[in-house]
Amino acid sequence: MKKTSLVLIVLVISLAFAGCSGMSTTEQRTLSGGAIGAGAGTVVGAIAGHTIWGAAIGAVAGTAGGYLYDHHEKAQQKAHDEAYNQGYKAGQEKGQ
Repeated sequence: MKKTSLVLIVLVISLAFAGCSGMSTTEQRTLSGGAIGAGAGTVVGAIAGHTIWGAAIGAVAGTAGGYLYDHHEKAQQKAHDEAYNQGYKAGQEKGQ
C-alpha cells in the first residue's frame, strides 16, 4: 500500500513538472515548492506512519515556501534593475 501511494505521488509530481512550460515564474516556483514539499512530507510521513498527512502538510509548506521565494527573487531583481538603471543614467550624464 505504501509503495503504491509513493509511486502514485511520484507520477503526479512528474506530470506536474511536465506541464510547467506555459506558466509564469510565480506559478512554476509555487508548483515546484508544493511538489518538493509533498515529496519530502511523504517520506517523513511514511517514516512516522502517517504518509498522507505528511504529504499534505509538506505540500502546503512547500507551496507557501515556493511563493515566498518567488517574491523574494522578484524583489532582488527589481533592486538590481534599479541600481543598474541609476548607474547607467549616471554614466550617460557624465559622458555628455
